[in-house]
Amino acid sequence: MDIIKYTHSCVRLEREGHGVLVIDPGIWSEPDALRGADAVVVTHEHADHVDALRLAGLGVPVYAPQGAVLPGLDAVEVGAGEEFTAAGYRITAYGGRHATIYGDQPDCANLGYLVEGSLYHPGDSLHVPEVPVETLLVPLHASWMRTSEAIDFVREVGPERAVGIHDAQVNERGLASVNGWLEEEARTAYRWLSPGSRL
Repeated sequence: MDIIKYTHSCVRLEREGHGVLVIDPGIWSEPDALRGADAVVVTHEHADHVDALRLAGLGVPVYAPQGAVLPGLDAVEVGAGEEFTAAGYRITAYGGRHATIYGDQPDCANLGYLVEGSLYHPGDSLHVPEVPVETLLVPLHASWMRTSEAIDFVREVGPERAVGIHDAQVNERGLASVNGWLEEEARTAYRWLSPGSRL
C-alpha cells in the first residue's frame, strides 16, 4: 500500500486492486490529495481534519464518527469497534472521543482507523488499539499534547514503524526538535515525510 502524506494530518492511500482512499483532508491539506479519490474517511469534525465544503462537492462516500457535526456534508456514520470497507480497503474504527484540549472545554467524537490491519491513523487522540500495528501515524504537535505523549504513544502501540503527522503549526526548528526526540526515543523506525512524499 502506497501512503502519500499531505499537509498536516491528510494521507492518501493507493494500492493495486483497490481504489484511492483519503484520510483527513482538512482545510490545510492540498486539494490535489483528493484527485481521483474513491472514498474519504474523517477522524473528527475539526476543520484541520475535514474541509466539509470541498468534500460536499466531491461526490464520493465520506465516512465520519457518529455524532460528528459536519454541516452540509452527508456522511456515513461509523461507531467505535465497527468494521467497514471504503474504496476497497478494510477498516476498523477505534477510540471514540477527541483528546482533552484544556480544562472543561467540550470535546467531540473522534475515531482512529486501522486500515487493512496495518496502518493506524488516530486523528486527535492517542487511543491505543488492542491489535498489532505495522505503520503508526503519530501526531507531532497539538494544543492537547506534549512531545513526551507522542513518544509514549509510539512506545505503547509498538509499531514496526511510525510516521509523523499533525505538524502544520510547527516551524522548521520545532519540527527538527520533535522529530529528533522521536528518532531517539520511540524505540521503532521513525521518519517524517514532507507533503507529497510517499512511504
